[in-house]
Amino acid sequence: MALLAGTGDGVYRIEGREIASANQALDAGRVLRVRRFDDHDGVFAATKSGLYRSIDGGDSWSDLGVPREEVYSVLGTEKGLYAGTHPAHLYVSTDDGESWRELDGFQDLPSRDSWHTPRHRDEAHVRSLGAHPDAPDRVVAGVEVGGVHVSDDRGETWTERRDGVHADVHHVLVTGPDRWVASCGGGLYETGDAGETWDRLDADLDRTYFREAFAHDGVLYAAAARSSPGTWRGPSGADAALYERREGDLARVDYPGGPEEVVLAWTVHGGRVVAATNDGGVVERADDGWRELGRLPSAVGALASV
Repeated sequence: MALLAGTGDGVYRIEGREIASANQALDAGRVLRVRRFDDHDGVFAATKSGLYRSIDGGDSWSDLGVPREEVYSVLGTEKGLYAGTHPAHLYVSTDDGESWRELDGFQDLPSRDSWHTPRHRDEAHVRSLGAHPDAPDRVVAGVEVGGVHVSDDRGETWTERRDGVHADVHHVLVTGPDRWVASCGGGLYETGDAGETWDRLDADLDRTYFREAFAHDGVLYAAAARSSPGTWRGPSGADAALYERREGDLARVDYPGGPEEVVLAWTVHGGRVVAATNDGGVVERADDGWRELGRLPSAVGALASV
């Protein structure tokens, strides 16, 4: 079993838990997502230079030729393969990546003209794509900066679910057909009615910059920094915190690298939750708390177990 880490300079492949064994398997620039899907062979890497797939456990990769170069998100369902890009466009392939078609209905959302931010060339990107097997026709998209949106016909038409959630959406964790957790630049939000209403999970916390939440065995994991990445190289680093929700509210827990480093990526590897930070730290949730497995030479923004 291997661990794949998407970093600022490509994908690294790690044998087992031996972080020292890491070697760069894909030179693709910044990697936003590394994901596997039950309905598609291989593992996918969404990067600033394209969408890549490996069918041999991450040793070799092929470019799937998405029409726009900067691919920020990928989703595979029984209905197709989806790619979200910068600028914010959405594409689908129904022939396993051989050809792509733009989902033009995504551009028809009422708020589309407001999706932009100066720090991203006055544009936006589809930062997150999610689906649940019990709702195979539903696709959930998170736009940075632009909010949460949902399609119930495999991406052909879309409805906004941005009211009540911060517009700077980094990730939407789909834990059920109607239950999602949105990690945003201004808070952590949860919905139980497919985005019709949102509850804020971080109302009593003093850190509000969330990048990605994760769920495993009934536990919700989330990490937050004091502010956006431009502040993370200051004297306090990211001034971050790691939270777990086992029952009730989020509870803060200690972890190696904290609070200077913030957790950006998660996966389950060998039955345990593994996470990684903006400074290359790789940590594991053991029975008695978090422990460090090792370090990579670059910030880790995505993890997958293969």
